[in-house]
This record gives sequence, C-alpha cells and structure tokens, in this order.
Amino acid sequence: MDKQPVDIHGKQYNRNLLVLVLIIGSFCTVLNGTLLSTALPSIMRDFKISTATAEWLSTAFLLVNGVMIPISAWLINHFGSRKMYLTAMSTFFIGTTVAAIAPNFNFLLAGRIIQGLGVGVTMPLLQTIMLTIFPADKRGAAMGTVGIVIGLAPAIGPTLSGWIVDNLSWRYLFILIAPISFVVVALAFFLIKDVLPTKEEKIDVFSVATSTIGFGSLLYGFSEAGNKGWTNPEILAFIFIGIIFVVLFGIRQIKMADPFLDITVFKHFEFSLAAILSGITNLAMVGIEMVLPLYIQNLRGESAFHSGLMLLPGALMIGIMSPITGRIFDRYGARKMAITGMTLLTLGTVPFIFLTEQSSFTMITILYAVRMVGVAMVMMNVTTSGMNSLPLNKISHGTAVNNTFRQVLSSIGTAILVSVLTTTTKDNMPGKTLLHTLPLEYKNSVINATLDGFHASFAISIGFALIALVLSFFLKKGNRARISTEEAKK
Repeated sequence: MDKQPVDIHGKQYNRNLLVLVLIIGSFCTVLNGTLLSTALPSIMRDFKISTATAEWLSTAFLLVNGVMIPISAWLINHFGSRKMYLTAMSTFFIGTTVAAIAPNFNFLLAGRIIQGLGVGVTMPLLQTIMLTIFPADKRGAAMGTVGIVIGLAPAIGPTLSGWIVDNLSWRYLFILIAPISFVVVALAFFLIKDVLPTKEEKIDVFSVATSTIGFGSLLYGFSEAGNKGWTNPEILAFIFIGIIFVVLFGIRQIKMADPFLDITVFKHFEFSLAAILSGITNLAMVGIEMVLPLYIQNLRGESAFHSGLMLLPGALMIGIMSPITGRIFDRYGARKMAITGMTLLTLGTVPFIFLTEQSSFTMITILYAVRMVGVAMVMMNVTTSGMNSLPLNKISHGTAVNNTFRQVLSSIGTAILVSVLTTTTKDNMPGKTLLHTLPLEYKNSVINATLDGFHASFAISIGFALIALVLSFFLKKGNRARISTEEAKK
C-alpha cells in the first residue's frame, strides 16, 4: 500500500486531487492555443481588420508562450510549485477575461498576450510536478495523463471553435473558459502544494535577455516563413538574430556555475534522443493538423466545423490511448512503443500523398486516427524515458529544455510544410491566358496544382516520420527506471 505523499514541508496532501486540478487547468490553457484557428474570419469582420493583423492573435500567443518556457525552470525553482501555479493560472484567467470583454482588437491582443504568459508556465510546471511526485516506475502512467492534455486539447480546439463560432459568437471561446479557469484558481488555493524543492538564486538578466530575444526571434521567423517565404529579408533577419542570441544564451549557460537553464541535460544521450523524437512527433502532429484542414476546406469546400469534426476521432484516440500507452511504457519501456508508434505514423501518412479531389472523407478520418494512435504511443513515452535518465534535481530544467526544443522544432517543421505547400502550388499554377481560352482546363489545372502542393507537403511529413522511426531504434531496451529500481532492491 502506498504511503500518503508529503510536500517539501513534511505535510501530507492528496495527490489525486492535486493532479486533477493540474490536469483541468492545463487542459484549459493548452486548448486555448488552437481555439482561435477557425474564429479569425469572424473576429476580422467584427473589428474590421486584415488577415495579417488577425493572425497576430495566434503569433503573439505563440511568441509569449515560447519565450516564457525557458524562463519557467528558474521561476519554478525560485518561487516553488504552489506560488507559480496560482500566479500562472490567475494570469491566464485575467487574460481570458480581458479577451472576452475586449472592446477593440488591441484589447483582444493584450488578452492573448496575458494568456500566453500564464500558459508558458503551466505546461512545464505540470510535467515537472508529475515527474517528481510519482516514482520512476509509475511515471509512464502519470505522463500518459499529461499526454491527454498535450494531444487531445489542441486537437479538439478547431472542432469546438467551429461549432461555437457557427452557433454563438467568438467571444464565447473566452466566456466559457473564464469561469472554469477561475474555479481552477480557487481549487488550486486549497489543493496545490509545494511539492518541488526551491533554492535561492539570483536571476541572470543577460540570460533572460538573450533567451527572450533569441527564442522570440526564432519562433517569429519560423512561424511567418510559411506565409512570407524563406527568402523574405525580414524572415531571414529574424532567424539570423534568433540564432545569434540563442548561441549567446547557450554559451552563457555553459559558463555559469548555477545556470539559468541547465542545457547540460543534453549530455545524457537518452534525453537528447527523446527530445528529438518528441519534437519530430509533435511536428508531424501539428503540421498535418494545419495542412489537412486547408485541403478539406479550400479544395473540398467543407466548413471549418466539418473540417474539425473529421479530425475529432483522431483527437479522441489521443485521449483514449495516452493513459493506456503510459501504463504499457511502465512495463516495457519506450523502444518498442516508439518503433510501433512511428511505424503507424509513417504508414498512416503515406496515403495522404495520393489524395485526389474525390478522396473518401471516411478514409481521411480513419487514416488521421491511425496517425494519432502512433503519436500517442510515442510522444509522452519517449519524453518520460528521457526524463527518467536525468537526476531528480534536473527535471525542471529538462522539462523546460524539452518543451522549448519541441516548440521551436514544431515551428520550423510547420513553416517548412506550409512553405512547400504554397511554393509547389504556385510553381504548378497555369498561366492566366488559359483562363480566357480554355476556362474548364484552367480550373482543372488549378485543382491539380493545389493537389501537387498538398502531396509535396505530405511527402515532407513522411520524411520527418521516417527520420524519427530510424532514431527510435537507438532507444535503450526495457524500462531503465524500472530496472534500476529493481536493482536497487537487490
């Protein structure tokens, strides 16, 4: 029988209730990331703004979120889990409320930025707490629960958003989340405890500055590369500045006796491999989540809601499979799970390069669901495997490094997929003269050019999946945490 867990002050607490509050709160914050994807046209009409301006609601959220993640390790270590979770969820609640009542676009953008500040702390905090309060041989099941948040919440966002925008108003995207986040803050006040050790360390201003400029510039550059093109001077400038400042940040961390973000976690081979695999898997998931709705809506003429509805079974598979695969990981480790998952992900993507104008929606829905089973088998399990290879005192840094790496890699990958899609489509477009001489042939040529763009984009996605499949063979066999626990008993 498990002993009642105690916090860092030696006081007993209810672990199940603590986890429940963390999961509900994090589900709200992560869901918020993709909730606006189908609401932008409605917001553009209300505030009379352009597409480029409206996209800042997503870009600004991504940037602030991405900039906060590297800082999260220092914040968690310095202020403790209870104080940081209460602050992060309160910040998210304030941002959600500001967005819900926004009288103009600037207020709405401010609300999204405030939300991003909170979300950038809640996700790393959730993972760090789950990896700390559970013993190594039970972390798979615990992180499987985290997988529900990371996989299911962003995936159901477009479907939920489409239904709300079609039937109510975009404001309800925030109005519905605000009271839930308020209840989470109230519950957290009583149920979230200080379960992570803290230490007094001064904030390094140089590290904060280089981290913010570096990761902010990189994320912006890669996020906009898909829209503006890789040769755009502004994009090249942001990526170049980002690389310079990230390098400066890295050099600073290596030289510091007590680093702001401990990047020496990359010395652990299993962690480095897990970070790459997790990043590529997330990239494969997010990239297709962005490209497939474009095919369904733009080429097949379906509504945003129906587009989201077709992806919903896949999202549900993440929710169903994540806890199951987590328990399997606790018994057998990550290697077999990762190989099987990446095989499913690869095979589930191959048919997409043969999509036509008449492809069966049922087939698309099933294939997408198969891909999501593969994602559920890989993402959180390889993350847990990597974290298990780290000493306990480096888990908060490992979580921040892993999340930052995954977010940057996802931005790069998504930008590549979108730019390949747009470039290939543009290159294969027929000349305008054909429109006047043979309009029917022109229409068919436009459809074929668009399909060529999607096929090329899906082919790149298969390439990413194959790289991850090969890498998964280098994971160590068995559950290393379980083996070491059993050896310790001998």
